[in-house]
Amino acid sequence: MPWLYYRLKPKHRAWAEPWQAEIQSRLAALETVTIGEACFLAPDLALFAEPGRPVHIGPRTMIAANCFLHGPIHIEGEVSINHGCSLDGGRAGIRIGNQTRIAHGVSIYAFNHGMALDRPLYQQPVTSQGVVIGKDVWIGARAGIVDGVTIGDHAVIGMGAVVTRDVPPYAKVAGSPARIIGDRRDD
Repeated sequence: MPWLYYRLKPKHRAWAEPWQAEIQSRLAALETVTIGEACFLAPDLALFAEPGRPVHIGPRTMIAANCFLHGPIHIEGEVSINHGCSLDGGRAGIRIGNQTRIAHGVSIYAFNHGMALDRPLYQQPVTSQGVVIGKDVWIGARAGIVDGVTIGDHAVIGMGAVVTRDVPPYAKVAGSPARIIGDRRDD
């Protein structure tokens, strides 16, 4: 529960801050990783950043246990990614706006395989358009977001939704494939 990190009493901060500094310094040693101030990163975070596929983690971002992140990924500040999420930026990348919340087990993939019948699937070319997630978005547990999707600011993605097309700002979407079920401004 990484959000508890920010509520630690001073006596617990005395050991927690050096522990986080060690974890983050190991990850930041990779030439294509940047980590903002006051982040919490779980020690078992699987972070893959290679030349041309950087990972940027903005300030006060929390990433929980058992997450897989493969760049290019750009995460703004105060983002929360809960346990068991899988994010792969393909070639075009994933951008996540400020104060977005991503629940348990969410999958975001910014690439897709071809499906032509002239050769086996594993030999198909890979395409990548990228995924953009706005600010103050809530993505429910076990949702999936596919390549080429843009989610507008302040939108809510329902638990288990499969987002296959753009979501306008303030929209509430649910289902597989996801469809608009409401607008946050109407509540």
